[in-house]
Amino acid sequence: MAELDLDTIGLHSLKPPPGSRHRRKRVGRGEGSGHGKTSGRGHKGAGSRAGSKSNKAFEGGQMPIHMRLRKLRGPHMKKSMPFEQFRTRTQGVNLRDLEARFESGAEVTPETLRRSGLATRKAIPVKVLGQGEISKPLVVHAHGFSAAAREKIESAGGSCTVLEA
Repeated sequence: MAELDLDTIGLHSLKPPPGSRHRRKRVGRGEGSGHGKTSGRGHKGAGSRAGSKSNKAFEGGQMPIHMRLRKLRGPHMKKSMPFEQFRTRTQGVNLRDLEARFESGAEVTPETLRRSGLATRKAIPVKVLGQGEISKPLVVHAHGFSAAAREKIESAGGSCTVLEA
């Protein structure tokens, strides 16, 4: 193997491997080239003219799809409907989840709920909802209670304490 000359190897002598780069196809250079006359642009029309640009959304003059579809109204378009008034800003926890995760007489707080995998969003208030049944007395501290949840917790011998948000 020939010994490498370290003076000729460096950033100044880097070049791509042979065959990896191709010359640009020179169009419009006579019929014999295979790309003469119209140079691969077809006949007439805007696409054959100089400076033509293709617009991905252009549908040949037909009304574009985003203009054919109806206007959407909702929380992301706060022009026509006051959605902000109805959006809930609490995270719900159901009684069936409390029944499954806590022992009898346990104290349930937003922190203990977070540790047990419920109410994992930190800054958002917790509301206890009445879905499911509860048979153990629990001391529940939350930012809100539904009427059904409060009734079921108290009938099971537990207590409900409302926290300030």
